[in-house]
This record gives sequence, C-alpha cells and structure tokens, in this order.
Amino acid sequence: MSDSSKQIGAGRVSFLTEEQKQRIYHTALGILADIGMVVLHEEGEAVMLAGGCTKDADGLVHVSSALVAKARESVPASFVVYDRAGEPAMDLGGLRAYFGNGSDVMHLHDLETGERRLARLEDVGEAARLCDALPDIDFVMSGAYPDGMDAQEAYPRQFRAMIAATTKPLVMTAGGVETVDPMYRLACEVRGGADELRAKPYFVMYNQPVSPLKHPFETVDKLLYCADRGIPSTYCPSPVAGGTAPITTAGQITLGLAEALFGLVMHQLRAPGAPFVIGQGPNTLDMATSQSSYNSPEFVRAYACEVEMAKWLDIPNWGFSGHTDAQVVDAQAGMEADEITKLSMQLGANLNHDVGYMDFGLSGSLAEVVLVAELIARNRRLLAEIEVSDETLAVDVIKAVGPGGDYLGQRHTRRHLRGSQWRAQLLNRASHDRWLEGGGLDVTEKARRKARELLATHEAPALPAELIARLDAVAPAG
Repeated sequence: MSDSSKQIGAGRVSFLTEEQKQRIYHTALGILADIGMVVLHEEGEAVMLAGGCTKDADGLVHVSSALVAKARESVPASFVVYDRAGEPAMDLGGLRAYFGNGSDVMHLHDLETGERRLARLEDVGEAARLCDALPDIDFVMSGAYPDGMDAQEAYPRQFRAMIAATTKPLVMTAGGVETVDPMYRLACEVRGGADELRAKPYFVMYNQPVSPLKHPFETVDKLLYCADRGIPSTYCPSPVAGGTAPITTAGQITLGLAEALFGLVMHQLRAPGAPFVIGQGPNTLDMATSQSSYNSPEFVRAYACEVEMAKWLDIPNWGFSGHTDAQVVDAQAGMEADEITKLSMQLGANLNHDVGYMDFGLSGSLAEVVLVAELIARNRRLLAEIEVSDETLAVDVIKAVGPGGDYLGQRHTRRHLRGSQWRAQLLNRASHDRWLEGGGLDVTEKARRKARELLATHEAPALPAELIARLDAVAPAG
C-alpha cells in the first residue's frame, strides 16, 4: 500500500545534523550497554537474558550494541493497519503522516453548555462517531475515560463502543494484559479470527515504560502479549525534562531513545519481525509551576529531535498533533495545535495522536477536534508536493493571454480550478459584510456548531446482527 495523500512533499525541516544523530544514537547505545535498566517482569527479563543480554549484581539488565543492530534488522520499516472492513487504512513508516484524536481524558468541554465536566462512557462513542465523520482524521482513540469506572471494565467497553461508532482503525490504551485480552478477542470477532487479525491488524496498542530506566510489569506484560499475537505496539517513554530526565534536550531525548530501544530489543527477541512503533513523549517540567507542559517550545523541540531519530533509524514512529495547554478553544489553542500538527507533517511523523487535547492533556474538546481537522486539511494542502511540468508551467497559456489579458476564461484555469485552490469550511474567507450576514461567528463557535451538526447527522455503517451478538458475548455495548 502506498498512500501518497499522506506523504508530504514540501517544507521539510531538520533540527539535528548527521553528526549529532550519530552521537545521540551511540550515547544511547552506551546507556544500554554500560548503565543498564530495571526489568520488573520475570519472563521479560528471561527473554532478554536468553537473547544475549547480561544482568549485573545490582539486577540491571545490559544490552549490547550488536543486539540493538539485530533488532533494527528484524523490525519492519513499515506495516499496514486496516480499517474495520479489512481495507488498508494506514501505511505506517517512511514519511507518511496520519492523525487521530487522544485518549482517556477525564474532563470534556460539553458541546451543549460549553462547561468542563467529567467524562462518561457515552462520550467515547460520540468522539469516535465524530472522528468517523471527519475525512482528515485517520485513526481513532477513546477520547474519554468514563468517570468512576474500573479499568478492567472501562478499557474493553471503550473498545466495544468504538467498534460500533467508527470504521476507522483504532489505537488503544489499556491497564494490564487482562484489559488487552478482551480487546484482542473483540478484534478477532471483527476480523473473523486470530490469523486474519494478524494478517490485517485492526488496532495498535499504546505502551509506555517509566523513565528513568525502568520497565514495569504491566508495560512488559502488554509488550510480550502484543508481540506474540502480531498486535502492533508502541513503546514510548515519557522522559520529563528536569523531572524524570536531564533538563537538557540532548540528554532528555537520548535517555528516552535508550529506553525505547530497550523495548525494541525485547520485542524483537520475543517475536522477530513483529510490528513495532518507536517514540517518546518528551515533556518539560515547568520549574515555575511544577506543571508538565505539553506545548512548551522545549517540548516541541525535543519532540522534533526524537522524531528525527526515529526517521534516521527507519522505524515507524509515534507522534503528536492538535493539542494545546490552553483551557479553552482560543487563539493560544489554535496556534499551539497548528504548530505541532504542521511540524509533525514536516518531520514525517507517522502515527500522530492527541487531536483535541487541552489543559496539558487533562481535558478534551470535540470543537477542538473539528478545528484541528480543518488545520490538518489546510496543512496537507500547504505542504503537498509542487508539480513542475509543462502543464503547470503553462507557457502556452501565458503566450495566448499575452500582455494585459486575464486568465479567467482560459480552459487551463477551468481544468485546474478545483485542484489548485483549497476551500476552508471554518476559517474565514468572507468580507466583513458577508461574515455578518452569516451570523458574525468566530471560528470556535463555527467548530462547535459543526461538531453538533455532524453528531446529529452522521452514523458509521451498522454492524451485522450476528457480529453484534458475538461482540456482546465478549463485552457488552452501552
């Protein structure tokens, strides 16, 4: 599968030189070999030791550079994730950029009242249905965590609600393996069996170790479970600069890279060739507020560097998009969401989540999801490859029009009109008088109204009755 519409052709950026990438990588290899890490999972540790890693007297597991090289050889440089119907949806790898909403926010900005409230289970299906209606949202995460619901019930029921609400591929979070297993069984029912699901993955499992240098039981347990079954898995530490990582960008991303490579080695020792997504969430601890900032320039810069390292390694990567530290959908929200979204495209980040996140990831907004979907469309147009050919140079047309003429009546203009101009749905392109005639709405209110309209009119194709019965036997709907 080759999805050229997601491959950005212009506006590439770079934050690191080749020499800097080499030094970061070799320093990360030194951390793996010389310092080592804690593995709080007996079977995971055994996989590492059987594969050639060593364990010191303090219980730290050390990984040689040769084992990292071997894992880099076996991990796929790209793999395809399929939608609910089994059609190719995302070709993860290379410089292709896909976008989705975020997961598990505890609070939402209510579309009716505008007030911030606790999330409910029905919000999961609503978020998925809205994302299903937005063509520039490529995958779906849960969008909310139901208040007061136990994790063993919440995660499978999120998955069940999302299956019905969208045809798009899913990216899931989970507690322990006991919450991943029902998701896997639900996905097997959707796909028609375990072999079919392995051949056509329907969801990606998000997985995250704990910085610094610690791989908890639940994290490793999920990683091995997914490797065994061919479920694509991320392994994305979140080293917080000044908190759980060095405050310097180079030190922060090098620590995170070492932790992610440790997971890669374990994953590939367990199941060579299994699909894997590398990444980091390199947040910054604001020393003035003690808040972990999600949109500081230091976070954005560190994020750009770690994506460059993933591209340099040629491994599919986890990315960020469409989020803000703002408390409402305002100018700050638009600026921050657009910046990280455009940067992810320019870097070629693959699996970019958190569209609609606000308040450092503690709140979510469906109006923000709608607004960012428009920003994604605009940036895809902005960064699309520029065709330079006889047809687009249009010398014959320039000659035919001549001095002082116009191009309105030319066939060339009519032929290229639709493909040459992008049409905004929310951003203002009207004169002041026409803007007033349309209600004088700002972009926030337009986004809120569009979200409400889509939720009132859009439904994903219904599931067959026999599939619904099989799904309900694993996890009930509603």
